[in-house]
Amino acid sequence: RALAKGGGGQVSSVSCGSAGNCAAGGEYSTADVQQGFIEVERNGAWRTAIDVPGLAALNKGGNAQVSSVSCASAGNCAAGGYYTDGDRNGQAFVVDERNGVWGMALEVPGIGALEGGGVAVGKASISSVSCASAGNCAAGGRYEAGHLQAFVVDERNGVWGTAIKVPGLRALDGGGGNAGVFSVSCGSAGNCAAGGYAQRGRDQGFVATERNGVWGQAIEVPGLAALNKGDAEVDSVSCASAGSCAVGGSYDTRGGGLAFVAVARNGRWGKAIAVPGLAALDTGGGLADVGSVSCPSAGNCTAGGVYYTSTSGAHSHAFVVAEKHGRWGRAMDVPGLSALDVNRLGQVTSVSCDSAGNCAAVGEYFRRGAQQGFVVTERNGRWGRAIAIPGLAALNKRGLAEVPSVSCVRAGACAAGGSYWGNGTGAFVVSGTG
Repeated sequence: RALAKGGGGQVSSVSCGSAGNCAAGGEYSTADVQQGFIEVERNGAWRTAIDVPGLAALNKGGNAQVSSVSCASAGNCAAGGYYTDGDRNGQAFVVDERNGVWGMALEVPGIGALEGGGVAVGKASISSVSCASAGNCAAGGRYEAGHLQAFVVDERNGVWGTAIKVPGLRALDGGGGNAGVFSVSCGSAGNCAAGGYAQRGRDQGFVATERNGVWGQAIEVPGLAALNKGDAEVDSVSCASAGSCAVGGSYDTRGGGLAFVAVARNGRWGKAIAVPGLAALDTGGGLADVGSVSCPSAGNCTAGGVYYTSTSGAHSHAFVVAEKHGRWGRAMDVPGLSALDVNRLGQVTSVSCDSAGNCAAVGEYFRRGAQQGFVVTERNGRWGRAIAIPGLAALNKRGLAEVPSVSCVRAGACAAGGSYWGNGTGAFVVSGTG
């Protein structure tokens, strides 16, 4: 509130380096500008939100946001997002925390050269950041050079390198279609994966894999083209270790849409499959999407998302699905959510697992004319019942809450964040300790 001067704000991303030591980022708005902020939790206590250091000097156009935060350990995090320059063009930035002290935000190195002319003039932004260890991170997003294109950039030993266009995308987008990275995840330093979409007549989901610090060629998710009759995209990537990853997203069947998952083993991507059991839940033949995937160990992942029981999108339902020992089980409705979600407008927005069978998922539901937030936890492979996020309804007096992010570092030690609408919009964080 002190930063926003009576305006509003929201948390976009939360990440925890250890129990009780987390970071959250997002944006707040005053009457004049939209600015990015960071808030940190130290030893279980949330500190006062601060402006991202140095971002105000870059944000001459008055529109900035932290889109993604990743913490490798307590007090060692990275964040990224976008700002607008004096010509009101969008630019991508990164900022690091070292030993509990945030450095100065900087424009992603090399973006200007990608966009042409050495000066960034397009719509550049970071959508995802992932840190494998302190000072060793990767980020990805989009920039404009005649059309939207996808980029990745690495940090090595605390120094951000030069952004590169995702290798191989020309073969996927024909050199003239739009593309973007939606999600990045690093299993270890220099071993990461990125996913998003590339357009060549239609959108197709792609993955690109980095090995020992070198990004390989982007490929269509194997098997996805056979499923996809329209548009498809990768929305979430998670890597448990080098070469062991999973992705999730959506594809079009020309009569609706379905959700898919695909996994990589020893650096080799397997074929995409429709989320098992989801068709039995989605009896209305509507749309579906995996919005979030989390893999705590190789072959053990959890995904969550939404399916619609009508093509009009009138009713939506939140689901979770788990991979155990390399085999995906059947999707299930989030237990207990139907008691909260009487208007049948629920969805899972984020999943985080600290170990196999120990996860948390957050999202939204609709009740009595209000959109509220929920959390549900899994312990030893068994999901509990969804509950309303404690205290959020009291803040959310005008009924428009969103919960885009959750992060867990050990069983029961999680943090989540989002926004609500009370006397204006507000940003919130919440921690779980058991």
